[in-house]
Amino acid sequence: MRGIREAVRGVVLAALCCAIIASTVACRDDSGPIRPIAGGDPARGATLIKAFGCGTCHDIPGIDGAVGLVGPPLVHFARHSYIAGELPNTGDNLIRWIRSPRAVEPGTAMPDLGVGESDARNMAAYLYTLR
Repeated sequence: MRGIREAVRGVVLAALCCAIIASTVACRDDSGPIRPIAGGDPARGATLIKAFGCGTCHDIPGIDGAVGLVGPPLVHFARHSYIAGELPNTGDNLIRWIRSPRAVEPGTAMPDLGVGESDARNMAAYLYTLR
């Protein structure tokens, strides 16, 4: 009897795992940002990322010429858990980081570029489209 219970438990567990995986794949929507930024425009953000020269230091998908190797690649940025290994990856924290990285991490190589609130919001909106 015990062997049957163990077998049934294994089958139920396997079925549950398959259902979870199937629902995750079926519900996945790659058309928009993972973390939408209120008031942020991803298209404008892409333009700003290029204008501020972020690709000089970072490899950033979708930004022409953004193949820098100084900073970390921003491939799949929206799926990262932390920003610069310091802050949980939330919209507010990303905007804070873009605007004033040295206030967050004084020893960072990332320069303060004088990015304003609105521009940082748009840049964050773009980065959250990078799945």
